[in-house]
Amino acid sequence: MNYIKHLTGFFDKLVHDYDLNPTHVSLYISLFQFWNLNRFENPISITRDEVMRISKICSKATYHKCMRELHEKGYVIYEPSYNPFRGSLVRMVNLSSELKPLRKKEVTQLKNKQVNEQAVNKNKTCNDTSTEQALVSSINIINNTNSINNSNIEEQAKNKKNNQFKNESSHHELGEATQTKKKLREKKVIDNTNAIPPELSNVIAFFKEKNTTQIDAEKFYNHFQSNGWLVGGKSKMKDWKAAARNWILNSEKFKTQNSEIIKPNHLHVPNEKNYSEPL
Repeated sequence: MNYIKHLTGFFDKLVHDYDLNPTHVSLYISLFQFWNLNRFENPISITRDEVMRISKICSKATYHKCMRELHEKGYVIYEPSYNPFRGSLVRMVNLSSELKPLRKKEVTQLKNKQVNEQAVNKNKTCNDTSTEQALVSSINIINNTNSINNSNIEEQAKNKKNNQFKNESSHHELGEATQTKKKLREKKVIDNTNAIPPELSNVIAFFKEKNTTQIDAEKFYNHFQSNGWLVGGKSKMKDWKAAARNWILNSEKFKTQNSEIIKPNHLHVPNEKNYSEPL
């Protein structure tokens, strides 16, 4: 493949084609560059975004319109792919065979004809771009040169599966963490009776379990509530239930000692005593 002859044949054909504008030329040169990178093998696989970026075409409608017209005029054979993960195929038509050397007389006549036509109709060339949606050919042949895209599809499916597995694992971990927090909250509620300072209702209930009156429970609560729940007035209380048990034991001992004291009313003496008698 002689690319110099091919480009010469393209520009020679372009001279007689007044329907093409600079956008068509830019698009064809971009396709030629892709063909050159693929060592002039047909067909070549292209993607719209890459071709638009190289040809400096910003409108998708203009791109499809120019590609369709190049296909209709025989510059290329465009085989679109409607799969977003597969590139379209383009067959570059060999234009070097159409190149024929012109005689000097024919060259002079051609130049004069071009000058006359430009003077008569200055607007012969079309520089407008269309905003209509391109009508592409319905050819959709399987692209055997897109093995890279096929591997990309498999890799995307694999990544999607891995992401789904990670999401399920994260949801499972979140569920376990939620259950653990719930258990800790329940345990905290259960152990709330051991909090210091305790509630008066808990103290009364504890004293009733020990067969002690509510008055003793209130005395215990008021005593330690007044000194900031300190044991001996110095150390901070760690277990109020243990302190309550000691309080109950000490109160029983105190009651026993008070019962052994002889009160004045309990003396066995007559009410009218004769103080003249000797002791």
